[in-house]
Amino acid sequence: MAKDKAVQDDKQLAPREQQAVESLDPSSIGLPKDALSRLAELGGRDGKAGLFTSDLSVNEFLLVKEAGFNPKGLVFGSSIYHIGLQGRSWSKNRELEKLSQAMYTARELAMSRMEAEAKVLDADGVVGVRLDVNFYDWGPHSAEFIAIGTAIESKDAPMSWRNPLGAPFTSDLSGQDFWTLVQSGYMPLGLVMGTCVYHVGHRNLANVVAQTANNSELVPFTQALYEARELAMTRMQDEAERLGAEGIVGVQMVEKSHFWGSHVIEFFAVGTAIRPIRDNHVIEKPQMMLSLDR
Repeated sequence: MAKDKAVQDDKQLAPREQQAVESLDPSSIGLPKDALSRLAELGGRDGKAGLFTSDLSVNEFLLVKEAGFNPKGLVFGSSIYHIGLQGRSWSKNRELEKLSQAMYTARELAMSRMEAEAKVLDADGVVGVRLDVNFYDWGPHSAEFIAIGTAIESKDAPMSWRNPLGAPFTSDLSGQDFWTLVQSGYMPLGLVMGTCVYHVGHRNLANVVAQTANNSELVPFTQALYEARELAMTRMQDEAERLGAEGIVGVQMVEKSHFWGSHVIEFFAVGTAIRPIRDNHVIEKPQMMLSLDR
């Protein structure tokens, strides 16, 4: 797969990578005082253990505990971002780099703030991460990017679960999948992602008329969508390589036009980068279950 560095990684570190390089005060990346107060309460007071919060289901909570982790608290990050305009050619297939950069940077800001909250709780990682984009009435070109998940702490103190950048790991795996991953001898390193906002060129009238009665592939459309997906996938893989991952699990490819119209589409690739923590990967054999219901 061809490498394309145009959007995400040439000259500047992405916010989450920069966070590992600098000594970062959580308030310096936009955590409000109320958030710091809430996190302080979760950490406990006067020698008493704090109350944890979590969006895990009961089954997920118990399996995370069984995997050797305790939930610390629900952590999230938010960024309301103005997405600027970019010109486009009516008939040309091309990436809209300015829009790609906006969608990537806004998600990175939200992820950085979620990770900063996890650091305040001294967590080892964040599981069940969800990334959402919401549009509001105050402007058609503004959107809120949200990252939310449950911060967890390992019961096994001698082992470090931080990723190679020194930050808590992040993962969008469910509690069940996280338990299976750890039981099988792997650990998550981070939620990795790649994005590409692409303009799909319009066909001219002559092509539309010529193909009206024929069964034929629309080659320019095929090439446009193929290239856009490739760019998003490559950028996601680049993030995983920088973390020293062995692979990526649970990859999702999300396609949305947002407010740009039918010929501008964002292709967003996201998954959890993982690496082995031991050589022997013992996988529990599945057991047959017989239902007694008729």
